[in-house]
Amino acid sequence: MRRLSVTGCILALAGIVVGVVASILPAAAQSADDPVPAEDAGFVAVIEIDGLLDPVLVDFVATSIDEAEAAGALALVLQVDSNAVVVSDARFGELLEKVLDASVRVDVWIGPSGSGLTGPGAQLVGAADDVGMAPGSRLGDAGEALVDGLDLDRLGPIADRVVSTQEAEELGITSFPAPTIGDFLVNIPGVQTREVTQDDQTRREPLTQVQFSQLSLLDQLMHTAASPAVAYLLLAVGLALIIFELFTAGVGVAGVVGAGSFVLACYGLAVLPVRGWALALVVASMLAFAIDVQTGVPRFWTAAGVVMFAIGSLFLFDGLALSWVTLLVGIVGVLLAFLGGMPSMVRTRFSTPTIGREWMIGEVGRAVSAVNPDGVVQIRDALWRASTNRATPVEELDRVRVVGIDGLVLEVEPEEGGARDYRERRRTPEPGE
Repeated sequence: MRRLSVTGCILALAGIVVGVVASILPAAAQSADDPVPAEDAGFVAVIEIDGLLDPVLVDFVATSIDEAEAAGALALVLQVDSNAVVVSDARFGELLEKVLDASVRVDVWIGPSGSGLTGPGAQLVGAADDVGMAPGSRLGDAGEALVDGLDLDRLGPIADRVVSTQEAEELGITSFPAPTIGDFLVNIPGVQTREVTQDDQTRREPLTQVQFSQLSLLDQLMHTAASPAVAYLLLAVGLALIIFELFTAGVGVAGVVGAGSFVLACYGLAVLPVRGWALALVVASMLAFAIDVQTGVPRFWTAAGVVMFAIGSLFLFDGLALSWVTLLVGIVGVLLAFLGGMPSMVRTRFSTPTIGREWMIGEVGRAVSAVNPDGVVQIRDALWRASTNRATPVEELDRVRVVGIDGLVLEVEPEEGGARDYRERRRTPEPGE
């Protein structure tokens, strides 16, 4: 019995040892491959800054800093591709100071490949903790520091010139090589990582969660409307459709779309640096086009409209250039609309069948434009192309009388003082004559 007892004790002790060892080995294996559970590794917030730094994007960055601080993020990473700032220096300076004073670290990565951070926006690298650049990116033309406390060692070499990724690394502007956003994230202090081997290549990937954020749909719409190309095309489309609607009966889809485009264009132009005289030329060109659309015949005002619209388009933005593709689409599109589309529409609208319209002879209306010898008149709230004898021209807004119908054109004369021979020649024969 004593032997059995001793043997049982030994076996029990061995079982305990085996259990302890078995429980330690998985923990050791986990600590080797997964030092910190993912749920305990914190998170890094990443936001994308793409396009001009306008009020929408500046507010987005400021709000993201507040949210990252409140949520206890390890870092906030700005993924940037921007070539200009269109807010005031004071407003952008406030953002730089917010980045400098943030309790959460704020890092900047310029990417993906081919991206850039140029103009005053480049001063973000002077306020950031770490900076990275994708291959083929650009950084520079930062100008003079807008606020105190920026890293002048980073800003000095790029104050008045643009450098490549390789040059930025040689100048010590970037903190470490970061071809991709993933390579940048795993090098941020505090980010937990693990090594993964795939296809005989070992790489690091973050255990720390990465949360990507972007603008809301409304903010995306307003940000897009504030880009030069979109604002310019919206302006052209909006004005053209509004003029189109003036020559149609009632308010239709074209009027609604035109009004919406015009409102968005106004917002974009209010944000962007615009030359007032160039904008005035664009608006005046539309009025010039409208004059000849009303007459249905492209004449002097059409040529004047083409010249004004082209010049206004070329010089519309101050310091921001439109691509030749955008200019080509805008100018050619407007020309096609006003030289072909709208005159055809007007002719179609004026082409009311003349059968059964004999009652119009003798009707009195007014001249919408001068009729000398051709123009447009209004008879019973309807617009018609009209012609008159050269001896009896009709001034704009003068009263006219319909004396005949020639195809789709009304023949008119002044209500008073018309040429008698003209009326006799066009008079409709009475029955029996």
